[in-house]
Amino acid sequence: MKYIILLLGMVLSITTTTAQALKTSTRSKEQDKGVALTASKSAPDTLMVHHFANVNNIKLHYVTCGSGPAVVLLHGWPFTWIEWQQVMVLLAKSGYTAIAPDLRGMGDSEITEGGYDKVNVAEDIHQLVQQLGFKTIRLVGTDIGMMVAYPYAVAHQNEIEQLVLGESLIPGFGLEELMNPATGGYWHFGFHAQAGLAAMLTEGKEAAYLNPMYKLMSPGGHISQATITEYIRQYSKPGAMKGGFMQYAAILGDGKTNRANFKGKLTIPVLAINGEKGIPYKQTFECIKAVAYTVTTAVVPDSGHALGEDNPEWFTNRLIGFFNGK
Repeated sequence: MKYIILLLGMVLSITTTTAQALKTSTRSKEQDKGVALTASKSAPDTLMVHHFANVNNIKLHYVTCGSGPAVVLLHGWPFTWIEWQQVMVLLAKSGYTAIAPDLRGMGDSEITEGGYDKVNVAEDIHQLVQQLGFKTIRLVGTDIGMMVAYPYAVAHQNEIEQLVLGESLIPGFGLEELMNPATGGYWHFGFHAQAGLAAMLTEGKEAAYLNPMYKLMSPGGHISQATITEYIRQYSKPGAMKGGFMQYAAILGDGKTNRANFKGKLTIPVLAINGEKGIPYKQTFECIKAVAYTVTTAVVPDSGHALGEDNPEWFTNRLIGFFNGK
Protein backbone atom coordinates (compact mmCIF):
# COMPACT_ATOMS: atom_id res chain seq x y z
CA MET A 1 0.00 0.00 0.00
CA LYS A 2 2.84 2.39 0.82
CA TYR A 3 4.29 1.74 -2.65
CA ILE A 4 0.97 2.48 -4.31
CA ILE A 5 0.66 5.69 -2.31
CA LEU A 6 4.08 6.79 -3.49
CA LEU A 7 3.12 6.00 -7.06
CA LEU A 8 -0.10 7.95 -6.86
CA GLY A 9 1.71 10.90 -5.39
CA MET A 10 4.19 11.34 -8.28
CA VAL A 11 2.28 13.45 -10.80
CA LEU A 12 -0.14 15.14 -8.57
CA SER A 13 0.90 18.73 -8.01
CA ILE A 14 -2.00 20.77 -6.65
CA THR A 15 -2.20 23.54 -4.12
CA THR A 16 -4.81 24.41 -1.62
CA THR A 17 -6.74 27.62 -1.95
CA THR A 18 -8.60 29.46 0.74
CA ALA A 19 -12.29 30.20 0.59
CA GLN A 20 -11.42 33.51 -1.03
CA ALA A 21 -9.31 31.67 -3.59
CA LEU A 22 -12.27 29.51 -4.53
CA LYS A 23 -14.32 32.64 -5.07
CA THR A 24 -11.76 33.84 -7.58
CA SER A 25 -11.99 30.64 -9.60
CA THR A 26 -15.60 31.39 -10.56
CA ARG A 27 -15.63 34.17 -13.11
CA SER A 28 -18.38 36.51 -14.23
CA LYS A 29 -18.60 37.86 -17.78
CA GLU A 30 -16.95 41.04 -16.56
CA GLN A 31 -14.10 39.07 -15.05
CA ASP A 32 -13.58 37.26 -18.37
CA LYS A 33 -12.85 40.67 -19.88
CA GLY A 34 -10.10 41.33 -17.35
CA VAL A 35 -11.98 43.03 -14.51
CA ALA A 36 -10.38 42.52 -11.09
CA LEU A 37 -11.83 39.95 -8.72
CA THR A 38 -13.22 40.47 -5.25
CA ALA A 39 -10.01 40.85 -3.25
CA SER A 40 -9.76 43.62 -0.66
CA LYS A 41 -9.82 47.20 -1.97
CA SER A 42 -7.07 48.00 0.51
CA ALA A 43 -4.69 45.71 -1.36
CA PRO A 44 -5.16 46.48 -5.07
CA ASP A 45 -1.77 45.02 -5.98
CA THR A 46 -2.92 41.55 -4.92
CA LEU A 47 -6.14 41.45 -6.93
CA MET A 48 -6.56 38.38 -9.11
CA VAL A 49 -7.63 39.22 -12.66
CA HIS A 50 -8.86 36.65 -15.17
CA HIS A 51 -8.17 36.96 -18.87
CA PHE A 52 -8.41 35.01 -22.11
CA ALA A 53 -5.91 35.25 -24.95
CA ASN A 54 -5.96 33.82 -28.46
CA VAL A 55 -2.50 32.34 -28.93
CA ASN A 56 -1.08 29.59 -31.13
CA ASN A 57 -4.55 28.83 -32.54
CA ILE A 58 -6.15 28.20 -29.13
CA LYS A 59 -8.00 30.18 -26.46
CA LEU A 60 -5.84 30.29 -23.36
CA HIS A 61 -7.09 31.27 -19.91
CA TYR A 62 -4.69 32.96 -17.52
CA VAL A 63 -4.74 34.93 -14.27
CA THR A 64 -2.54 37.86 -13.29
CA CYS A 65 -1.71 39.44 -9.95
CA GLY A 66 0.51 42.38 -9.06
CA SER A 67 2.81 44.60 -11.08
CA GLY A 68 6.52 44.56 -11.79
CA PRO A 69 8.88 42.00 -13.34
CA ALA A 70 7.01 38.98 -14.71
CA VAL A 71 7.01 35.57 -13.05
CA VAL A 72 5.23 32.93 -15.14
CA LEU A 73 4.00 29.93 -13.13
CA LEU A 74 3.21 26.66 -14.95
CA HIS A 75 1.05 24.15 -13.11
CA GLY A 76 0.94 20.38 -13.21
CA TRP A 77 -1.77 17.72 -13.32
CA PRO A 78 -4.43 17.46 -11.97
CA PHE A 79 -4.37 21.19 -11.36
CA THR A 80 -5.24 24.49 -12.90
CA TRP A 81 -3.83 27.97 -12.29
CA ILE A 82 -5.24 27.78 -8.75
CA GLU A 83 -2.24 25.70 -7.77
CA TRP A 84 -0.30 28.96 -7.57
CA GLN A 85 -2.85 31.24 -5.89
CA GLN A 86 -1.06 31.71 -2.58
CA VAL A 87 2.31 32.08 -4.27
CA MET A 88 0.91 34.70 -6.66
CA VAL A 89 -0.27 36.92 -3.82
CA LEU A 90 3.09 36.68 -2.06
CA LEU A 91 4.95 37.48 -5.28
CA ALA A 92 2.66 40.45 -5.94
CA LYS A 93 3.32 41.81 -2.46
CA SER A 94 7.03 41.60 -3.24
CA GLY A 95 6.76 43.66 -6.42
CA TYR A 96 6.29 41.07 -9.15
CA THR A 97 3.65 40.44 -11.79
CA ALA A 98 2.55 36.84 -11.26
CA ILE A 99 1.08 35.18 -14.35
CA ALA A 100 -0.54 31.76 -14.05
CA PRO A 101 -2.00 30.26 -17.23
CA ASP A 102 -4.11 27.15 -17.51
CA LEU A 103 -2.15 24.83 -19.78
CA ARG A 104 -3.69 23.67 -23.03
CA GLY A 105 -6.57 21.25 -22.39
CA MET A 106 -6.74 22.05 -18.68
CA GLY A 107 -8.75 24.40 -16.47
CA ASP A 108 -10.55 27.00 -18.55
CA SER A 109 -8.15 26.86 -21.48
CA GLU A 110 -9.36 25.32 -24.71
CA ILE A 111 -9.38 21.52 -24.96
CA THR A 112 -7.90 20.62 -28.33
CA GLU A 113 -7.63 17.31 -30.16
CA GLY A 114 -3.87 17.64 -30.54
CA GLY A 115 -0.92 19.91 -29.97
CA TYR A 116 0.08 18.54 -26.55
CA ASP A 117 3.74 17.98 -27.36
CA LYS A 118 5.60 20.12 -24.87
CA VAL A 119 7.40 22.20 -27.50
CA ASN A 120 3.99 23.29 -28.77
CA VAL A 121 2.56 23.83 -25.28
CA ALA A 122 5.63 25.94 -24.52
CA GLU A 123 4.86 27.96 -27.64
CA ASP A 124 1.35 28.61 -26.26
CA ILE A 125 2.97 30.21 -23.23
CA HIS A 126 5.63 32.06 -25.21
CA GLN A 127 3.04 33.68 -27.44
CA LEU A 128 1.09 34.71 -24.34
CA VAL A 129 4.19 36.35 -22.86
CA GLN A 130 4.82 38.17 -26.14
CA GLN A 131 1.22 39.34 -26.27
CA LEU A 132 1.55 40.72 -22.74
CA GLY A 133 4.60 42.69 -23.81
CA PHE A 134 7.23 41.23 -21.47
CA LYS A 135 10.72 41.07 -22.99
CA THR A 136 12.07 38.82 -20.25
CA ILE A 137 10.50 36.65 -17.55
CA ARG A 138 11.25 34.44 -14.58
CA LEU A 139 9.82 31.02 -15.45
CA VAL A 140 8.62 28.48 -12.86
CA GLY A 141 7.37 24.99 -13.72
CA THR A 142 6.64 21.93 -11.61
CA ASP A 143 5.35 18.48 -12.60
CA ILE A 144 3.90 18.79 -16.14
CA GLY A 145 4.76 22.48 -15.92
CA MET A 146 8.44 21.54 -15.60
CA MET A 147 8.16 19.47 -18.78
CA VAL A 148 6.83 22.59 -20.54
CA ALA A 149 9.29 25.04 -19.00
CA TYR A 150 12.35 23.12 -20.19
CA PRO A 151 11.65 23.32 -23.96
CA TYR A 152 10.55 26.94 -23.47
CA ALA A 153 14.00 27.65 -22.05
CA VAL A 154 15.75 25.74 -24.83
CA ALA A 155 13.95 27.79 -27.48
CA HIS A 156 14.02 31.18 -25.73
CA GLN A 157 16.90 31.13 -23.28
CA ASN A 158 17.78 34.78 -23.98
CA GLU A 159 14.30 35.81 -22.81
CA ILE A 160 14.52 34.11 -19.40
CA GLU A 161 16.15 35.79 -16.41
CA GLN A 162 15.96 32.73 -14.17
CA LEU A 163 14.41 29.27 -14.48
CA VAL A 164 12.84 27.24 -11.67
CA LEU A 165 12.13 23.52 -12.16
CA GLY A 166 10.86 20.93 -9.72
CA GLU A 167 8.90 17.83 -8.78
CA SER A 168 9.46 15.97 -12.04
CA LEU A 169 12.12 14.73 -14.41
CA ILE A 170 12.59 15.90 -17.99
CA PRO A 171 11.45 13.64 -20.85
CA GLY A 172 14.56 12.34 -22.56
CA PHE A 173 16.72 12.91 -19.50
CA GLY A 174 15.56 10.29 -17.01
CA LEU A 175 11.78 10.48 -16.92
CA GLU A 176 11.35 7.38 -19.09
CA GLU A 177 13.03 5.15 -16.53
CA LEU A 178 10.86 6.62 -13.80
CA MET A 179 7.80 5.84 -15.94
CA ASN A 180 8.58 2.13 -16.34
CA PRO A 181 6.67 -0.01 -13.81
CA ALA A 182 8.69 -3.06 -14.86
CA THR A 183 11.72 -1.52 -13.17
CA GLY A 184 9.86 -0.07 -10.21
CA GLY A 185 8.65 3.08 -11.93
CA TYR A 186 5.31 4.82 -11.65
CA TRP A 187 2.32 3.03 -13.19
CA HIS A 188 0.10 6.03 -13.83
CA PHE A 189 2.15 7.36 -16.74
CA GLY A 190 1.21 4.41 -18.92
CA PHE A 191 -2.44 4.55 -17.94
CA HIS A 192 -2.75 8.28 -18.54
CA ALA A 193 -0.88 8.00 -21.84
CA GLN A 194 -3.79 5.92 -23.15
CA ALA A 195 -5.75 9.15 -23.05
CA GLY A 196 -8.96 8.00 -24.72
CA LEU A 197 -9.19 4.79 -22.70
CA ALA A 198 -8.26 6.51 -19.43
CA ALA A 199 -10.87 9.20 -20.06
CA MET A 200 -13.55 6.61 -20.81
CA LEU A 201 -12.77 4.63 -17.66
CA THR A 202 -12.83 7.69 -15.41
CA GLU A 203 -15.87 9.39 -16.97
CA GLY A 204 -18.47 9.90 -14.27
CA LYS A 205 -15.97 8.61 -11.71
CA GLU A 206 -13.76 11.69 -11.54
CA ALA A 207 -14.22 12.13 -7.80
CA ALA A 208 -13.48 8.48 -7.10
CA TYR A 209 -10.28 8.68 -9.13
CA LEU A 210 -9.02 12.10 -8.05
CA ASN A 211 -10.17 12.58 -4.48
CA PRO A 212 -7.75 10.10 -2.85
CA MET A 213 -4.90 11.34 -5.03
CA TYR A 214 -5.24 14.90 -3.78
CA LYS A 215 -5.16 13.65 -0.21
CA LEU A 216 -2.17 11.38 -0.78
CA MET A 217 0.10 13.92 -2.43
CA SER A 218 0.12 16.35 0.49
CA PRO A 219 1.35 14.32 3.49
CA GLY A 220 0.72 17.23 5.83
CA GLY A 221 -2.94 17.44 4.84
CA HIS A 222 -2.60 21.02 3.60
CA ILE A 223 -5.07 20.61 0.75
CA SER A 224 -8.56 21.40 1.98
CA GLN A 225 -11.61 19.42 0.95
CA ALA A 226 -13.10 22.63 -0.45
CA THR A 227 -10.15 22.98 -2.79
CA ILE A 228 -10.29 19.32 -3.76
CA THR A 229 -13.98 19.75 -4.56
CA GLU A 230 -13.20 22.71 -6.82
CA TYR A 231 -10.56 20.80 -8.73
CA ILE A 232 -12.85 17.83 -9.17
CA ARG A 233 -15.53 20.19 -10.49
CA GLN A 234 -13.11 21.48 -13.10
CA TYR A 235 -11.94 18.03 -14.12
CA SER A 236 -15.51 16.77 -14.33
CA LYS A 237 -16.30 19.10 -17.21
CA PRO A 238 -16.78 17.39 -20.60
CA GLY A 239 -13.43 16.46 -22.07
CA ALA A 240 -11.40 17.76 -19.13
CA MET A 241 -9.95 14.44 -18.01
CA LYS A 242 -8.89 13.61 -21.55
CA GLY A 243 -7.36 17.05 -21.93
CA GLY A 244 -5.14 16.37 -18.94
CA PHE A 245 -4.32 12.84 -20.05
CA MET A 246 -3.23 14.13 -23.46
CA GLN A 247 -0.30 15.82 -21.73
CA TYR A 248 0.88 12.31 -20.81
CA ALA A 249 0.18 10.81 -24.22
CA ALA A 250 2.82 13.14 -25.67
CA ILE A 251 5.62 12.37 -23.20
CA LEU A 252 7.50 9.66 -25.11
CA GLY A 253 7.58 11.89 -28.16
CA ASP A 254 8.67 14.79 -25.95
CA GLY A 255 11.69 12.78 -24.86
CA LYS A 256 12.79 12.15 -28.44
CA THR A 257 12.31 15.82 -29.31
CA ASN A 258 14.23 17.02 -26.26
CA ARG A 259 17.15 14.76 -27.15
CA ALA A 260 17.12 15.89 -30.77
CA ASN A 261 17.02 19.56 -29.74
CA PHE A 262 19.78 19.24 -27.14
CA LYS A 263 22.71 21.39 -28.32
CA GLY A 264 24.32 21.84 -24.93
CA LYS A 265 23.42 22.74 -21.38
CA LEU A 266 21.40 25.81 -20.49
CA THR A 267 23.56 28.73 -19.38
CA ILE A 268 20.90 30.67 -17.47
CA PRO A 269 20.64 30.32 -13.66
CA VAL A 270 18.40 27.43 -12.65
CA LEU A 271 16.83 26.61 -9.29
CA ALA A 272 16.01 22.92 -8.86
CA ILE A 273 13.45 22.60 -6.08
CA ASN A 274 11.53 19.67 -4.64
CA GLY A 275 9.47 18.95 -1.57
CA GLU A 276 11.02 17.25 1.43
CA LYS A 277 8.33 14.58 1.09
CA GLY A 278 7.78 14.87 -2.66
CA ILE A 279 9.30 12.72 -5.39
CA PRO A 280 12.94 11.66 -4.83
CA TYR A 281 14.71 14.99 -5.03
CA LYS A 282 18.15 13.58 -5.80
CA GLN A 283 16.81 12.20 -9.09
CA THR A 284 15.24 15.54 -9.96
CA PHE A 285 18.43 17.43 -9.16
CA GLU A 286 20.63 15.04 -11.16
CA CYS A 287 18.27 15.34 -14.12
CA ILE A 288 18.35 19.15 -14.06
CA LYS A 289 22.13 19.24 -13.69
CA ALA A 290 22.35 17.16 -16.86
CA VAL A 291 20.72 19.99 -18.86
CA ALA A 292 21.98 23.15 -17.10
CA TYR A 293 25.39 24.46 -16.05
CA THR A 294 24.46 26.68 -13.11
CA VAL A 295 22.06 24.86 -10.80
CA THR A 296 21.12 25.82 -7.26
CA THR A 297 19.17 23.20 -5.31
CA ALA A 298 16.57 23.56 -2.57
CA VAL A 299 14.30 21.25 -0.63
CA VAL A 300 11.05 22.73 0.68
CA PRO A 301 10.59 21.64 4.32
CA ASP A 302 7.31 20.07 5.42
CA SER A 303 6.21 19.82 1.80
CA GLY A 304 5.09 17.00 -0.42
CA HIS A 305 4.52 17.28 -4.15
CA ALA A 306 2.42 20.44 -3.84
CA LEU A 307 5.18 22.98 -3.22
CA GLY A 308 3.11 26.13 -3.44
CA GLU A 309 0.43 24.86 -1.10
CA ASP A 310 2.25 22.77 1.46
CA ASN A 311 4.62 25.59 2.39
CA PRO A 312 3.84 28.64 0.22
CA GLU A 313 5.73 31.17 2.35
CA TRP A 314 8.99 29.20 2.37
CA PHE A 315 8.66 28.32 -1.31
CA THR A 316 7.98 31.91 -2.37
CA ASN A 317 10.74 33.30 -0.17
CA ARG A 318 13.15 30.87 -1.81
CA LEU A 319 11.99 31.96 -5.26
CA ILE A 320 12.51 35.62 -4.41
CA GLY A 321 15.92 34.92 -2.91
CA PHE A 322 16.90 33.11 -6.10
CA PHE A 323 15.59 35.95 -8.24
CA ASN A 324 17.77 38.31 -6.19
CA GLY A 325 20.87 36.19 -6.71
CA LYS A 326 20.90 34.48 -3.32
